[in-house]
Amino acid sequence: MPVEPLFHISHETCIKCYSCVRICPVKAIKVNVSTEMPSIIPERCIGCGSCYHACSPKSISFRSSIEETRAILSSGEQVAAICDPTISGEFHDITDYRKFVEMIRQLGFTYVSEASFGVDLVALKYKELFENFRGKYHITANCPAVVAFIEKYHPELINNLAPIVSPMVATSMVIRKKYGPDVKVVFIGPCISTKDEALKFEGDARIDAVLTFVELRQLFNEYNIRESQLEFSEFDAPLGHKGSLYPISNGILQAVDISEDLLSGNVITTEGRNNMLHAVKEFDSRIEYIRKNFNIFYDEGCLMGPGTSPGGEKFLRMTLVTDYANKRLSTFDKETWQKEIGIFSELDLTRQFEPDDQRLPVPDEEKIEEVLKMINREGHLHNEPGCESCGYSTCRDLAIAISQGLATTEMCHVFSGHNRQEYIQTLRTANENLAKTKAALKESEETARHEHEVQKESADIITTMLQNLLSGVVIVDEDLKIYQSNKAFIRIIGEEAAMIDEVIPGLVGADLKSILPVHFYKMFSYVLTSDEAIENKDVQFGENKLGVSVFPIRSHKYVGGILRDMYVPEVRKEQIVTRLTEVIDENFEMVQKIAYLLGEGASKTEQMLNSIIDTYKNPGKTQ
Repeated sequence: MPVEPLFHISHETCIKCYSCVRICPVKAIKVNVSTEMPSIIPERCIGCGSCYHACSPKSISFRSSIEETRAILSSGEQVAAICDPTISGEFHDITDYRKFVEMIRQLGFTYVSEASFGVDLVALKYKELFENFRGKYHITANCPAVVAFIEKYHPELINNLAPIVSPMVATSMVIRKKYGPDVKVVFIGPCISTKDEALKFEGDARIDAVLTFVELRQLFNEYNIRESQLEFSEFDAPLGHKGSLYPISNGILQAVDISEDLLSGNVITTEGRNNMLHAVKEFDSRIEYIRKNFNIFYDEGCLMGPGTSPGGEKFLRMTLVTDYANKRLSTFDKETWQKEIGIFSELDLTRQFEPDDQRLPVPDEEKIEEVLKMINREGHLHNEPGCESCGYSTCRDLAIAISQGLATTEMCHVFSGHNRQEYIQTLRTANENLAKTKAALKESEETARHEHEVQKESADIITTMLQNLLSGVVIVDEDLKIYQSNKAFIRIIGEEAAMIDEVIPGLVGADLKSILPVHFYKMFSYVLTSDEAIENKDVQFGENKLGVSVFPIRSHKYVGGILRDMYVPEVRKEQIVTRLTEVIDENFEMVQKIAYLLGEGASKTEQMLNSIIDTYKNPGKTQ
């Protein structure tokens, strides 16, 4: 059955800050090009938990063992809890470790043991290995993240890993030898990577579940288990000696007095992410000059493991660990301890390691240079250091990772900053252009407002002019609907038109066919269709005779008509012509603006007026 990956990134809450990508020591997190979302590559992950702590929105979670532990506790079988000695630094809020032991028992565990006895056994094996030097230097195999790092990224050093099980596994073997092979074992500790380490062992060495301290606190809260409500309870035998110093990086050495003397000792202890990376690299390349065994922990000792509560203070936890060790040693029965060491020293604590090479091929030089050019680092030397803000020690390393599809150019802060500056400048320019556009728009609105006022004034002048003509004037559209007419036209048409005018001023929109007889409105229809004018045609309209001129204003769209009552004393043509000419002359410039601004309305009226003038001046001329 496939095992769930140790870590998972939730894309629902991820803010794409890429802190996880930058902090990962083996670049086991890639960014999807299309979604820009980071995803963990399980086979490349060493379980260090750096990404888990670096994720500010808490989008990264680790594989929970709470339900698995519940199932084990409710199985009806005997279950032993193995507590890492780091409990003394983690649970500073619990006043006495014996209360802590009883709290664990209340969860349903049959036995509660401390891994410090397993530390003692393992430490004795290291003492034997280091003191019986046979020409090969070793790296301690107590930190599962370090072991995974070597198996996956330095498989050539597998033979240098100390072939000794971790204290967790050693203690599990002790539990089953003492209480029987069928006992279930749950390890409780500060490390997340032990969840994957536990999967590698079977038989008496197997671990059935691994709880982090964070998960243990969750169980205490769920079951409402509180120190104040419980009595003391001691760890089940066998009890450890100085193995309780194990949470401190060199604690395993001091547990059995392995020399750390700078002049005569043969072990170097180092801790922390960067120190681990450099230590393994130098062990690989310079061990013939260094000539020391390496005791390496990924975190700053187990004290600061990723499975501990966040915000822990390292030196406070160190003090709590040493205080706890001193308290235990003040009443320690060393004689009993030595007997038990003798009993369990026969256990086979050796182990083997399997190479799992996850190194990717290095891209060709041309590709690397192409990426360096892309991030403005063209010509970057092989060993020239970078700012390391991307998570890589050199710009070249970043370029290689980008070529391998593990990183993106946006991880380079210099490149991203340059892009941001360009973006800011673009925004600044855009804002300036926007301000100019707003100013131009405001000016345009002012101009439009002024032109609208001029338009209205001009329209009023033209309307007044039309209304004061003695002849009837009407303009109709292509549907023979009245577009505009004057009072003279309404008067000439008669009372019916006057009644409509009271409801619809100017007869605007009225159907010409409903106002004029058939032979009359067909003249307008003919002009609309033929685009030819009809000049001075006498038309009988009721008892009146009208002189009618119909002419096109806009081809097939609008026509105008002039109606003169032949029985009314005619005003001399010269007077009409003079009046119209004066009005046109006085308003010529304005009419031109109106023709431009008003569009069809003013243009139609101007054409109509000019047509009227021409009709009076040249009665025989065809329009």
